[in-house]
Amino acid sequence: MRPEILYPLFADVVTLGGVGEKARKLLCNLLGGSRIIDLLWHLPTGIIDRAYMPKLNEAVPGRICTLRVQVVEHMAPRNKRQPYRVIVADETGQAELIFFKVYADSIQKNLPVGAWRIISGKLESFNGNKQMAHPDFILKPEQFAEDMKKETVYPLTAGITNRMLNKFMPQALAKVPGLPEWLNGEFLRQQDWPGFKDALKAVHHPQQEIDLQPWTPARCRLAYDELLANQLALGIVRQKVKKQSGRTLCGDGRLRQKVLQTLPFQLTDAQQKVLREIYADQASPFRMLRLLQGDVGSGKTIVALLAMLNAVECGAQAAMMAPTEILAKQHLETIAPLLEPLGLRAELLTGRIKGKNREKILTSLENGEISIVVGTHALFQENVVFHDLALAVVDEQHRFGVHQRLGLSEKGNRADVLVMTATPIPRTLVLTAYGDMEYSKIDRVPEGRQPTDTRVAPLEKTADVIRGLKRKLADGARAYWVCPLVEESEKLDLAAAEERFAGLQKVFGDKVGLIHGKMKEKDKDAVMERFKKGELSLLVATTVIEVGVNVPEATIMIVEHAERFGLAQLHQLRGRIKRGCAPSVCLLLYASPLSETGKERLNIMKHSEDGFEIAEKDLELRGGGEILGTRQSGFTMFRLADMSVHKNLLHIANQDAKMILETDPELKSARGQALRVLLYLFEKDDSVKTYKA
Repeated sequence: MRPEILYPLFADVVTLGGVGEKARKLLCNLLGGSRIIDLLWHLPTGIIDRAYMPKLNEAVPGRICTLRVQVVEHMAPRNKRQPYRVIVADETGQAELIFFKVYADSIQKNLPVGAWRIISGKLESFNGNKQMAHPDFILKPEQFAEDMKKETVYPLTAGITNRMLNKFMPQALAKVPGLPEWLNGEFLRQQDWPGFKDALKAVHHPQQEIDLQPWTPARCRLAYDELLANQLALGIVRQKVKKQSGRTLCGDGRLRQKVLQTLPFQLTDAQQKVLREIYADQASPFRMLRLLQGDVGSGKTIVALLAMLNAVECGAQAAMMAPTEILAKQHLETIAPLLEPLGLRAELLTGRIKGKNREKILTSLENGEISIVVGTHALFQENVVFHDLALAVVDEQHRFGVHQRLGLSEKGNRADVLVMTATPIPRTLVLTAYGDMEYSKIDRVPEGRQPTDTRVAPLEKTADVIRGLKRKLADGARAYWVCPLVEESEKLDLAAAEERFAGLQKVFGDKVGLIHGKMKEKDKDAVMERFKKGELSLLVATTVIEVGVNVPEATIMIVEHAERFGLAQLHQLRGRIKRGCAPSVCLLLYASPLSETGKERLNIMKHSEDGFEIAEKDLELRGGGEILGTRQSGFTMFRLADMSVHKNLLHIANQDAKMILETDPELKSARGQALRVLLYLFEKDDSVKTYKA
């Protein structure tokens, strides 16, 4: 249960004066919620200084002025296309107020002739006359208050004005109760930070531009609160997982040894180091929850297979879950030939497998005939029952939250969980998105892999690119052509891909194929199969090929509108042409003109193949959500913390959370009780409920 002290903050915005049902809906669109706390987390981005209050004869055009004037005359337009004008004056001169598309009776009511008014807005000069179009506000002199000289500017949406937010925000701030201090007193003094309530007031009442910066004491205080809640919540889940008794898996090595003998390569030192960490987890009496991170082509699948065989050697089963059917099939194609000589059965289970075939697989899983199953979300379904699941491997699935990662393992007998990703994640994001897990990293790619020749060119060179591509494909090369990413619109993504496909078909005929996310799974598979076999030389695609597609013969990648993609995403795409040992070329086409940041980003891709270096830069330039894929990613999109500025605070919060859980694991001390309030404030309710489980 949320503490009663927080009830006012989680009340609906309709409890504020001036917020009706229409405004509530609009605020919900803007804030992502309709509670007072959602409004308070909506931080300002600017400030308008209305302190310049000159007489009319001294007022400088081009500036925001606050003027005390008397209404002299109304000049209604002859036709609707002309503006409505109001002449105003003070003892030194005159000015015109200009209104377009407005109701005359409303203007006359607000500006009766002879009345004095305080008006504020941008003053302009036209034909020697001073004018103000649509003043930002028109008030009676007694309505004007000193604090109106500084107006806070917020991000807006259609139907919500800055004026409205400046009316609602003081009411919301007045509802903030005096909360117990959850930060260590000495630390608070060292940082010279205000209390939580004062920090919130300060960020919503900036007095100058510098007060809007994320490094101000008030912003740092709030950012730290959010980061501490995040780290504490993850620490609690991790603590809970660590306490869960697992099972000891120590196979005799016979199956693993046979597989290693049949491999055409030797494991790298990095792979062997990671396997030692995984085997140690499997051998411990507690459940494993480990993140395995490795760049594209670093050999995670074979590591996962050996971990699964360790479970199979103990007479148990293992499952591997992938985000797409293409990737699940690919994993099965990699591991099935290695398992057949061992007399082990591996099967594929996806949503598309139906009828008798499905029943057969489910029965074999339940009676233990299948040692390893590879599948998609279908593995989560209730009717999927294992004989004895001991290890669940989850591949490339950022959309899973902390608790969902454990979902597949719940189907087993205290099953271990290994989460794999090829997306290079900076240490910062490992802490915030995967802080509940142990962490292993394969930091070397296998011997023989050649660096990709990455080039950058403007879209105007597309005709030249096609001519060059024609020569390469004639020599037997295979290539991907990735179409532009149109943010927030899969329809536009698809239209761009279909248009490019039609154009390339005219040049390459039936040697070009198209693959996109809207296609049926069987159609996607058919196109991929033809590309793998070499029946197709060129594959036009959306980012559906970003993860895991394995065609070692494909050595050319062209990305259209590369400036629209995140660096980590470009790195993932480039990884598709690094599956074999042949030299590869990646061409990034951009639309001119390219911004300075855009140039910097593409330059990083040109000069670096280090996924982790690229990811750190991506975090700096674009933010965490983009690195892990999209806004739907499992990465926490912080409301108050900015990872490009508050990274150091995250590391302090991480250490603080560890210390808290070591000294007060049940959060029973005075500070522990205050921290429970913090967890509820930032809606980490699940973590607090852990204590009641």
